Amino acid sequence: MESSGQHGYIHRKDDYLKRLRRIEGQARGLQRMVEDEKYCIDILTQVSAMTKALQSVALGLVEEHLSHCVVQAAQAGGREADEKVREATEAIARLVRS
Repeated sequence: MESSGQHGYIHRKDDYLKRLRRIEGQARGLQRMVEDEKYCIDILTQVSAMTKALQSVALGLVEEHLSHCVVQAAQAGGREADEKVREATEAIARLVRS
């Protein structure tokens, strides 16, 4: 985790928050669909849409992290660069598995 300076996504923070709020609304909508006993396929369609929206946020954050945090660490070199590359690799691996 980056502890000093600004995170790479900060210039798009409002966009990320807007997208996450929309996803939160989708989750509430899914809860209502289950409560209202909607058709399974309709619920699954909405789950798929929500999953795609979350993946889009995740990919944006990965791009921001690579282009900001990892690039800065690579320019500085040394142990921090190795740590940022390892951290990014592990995060990408988690996303691929999810």
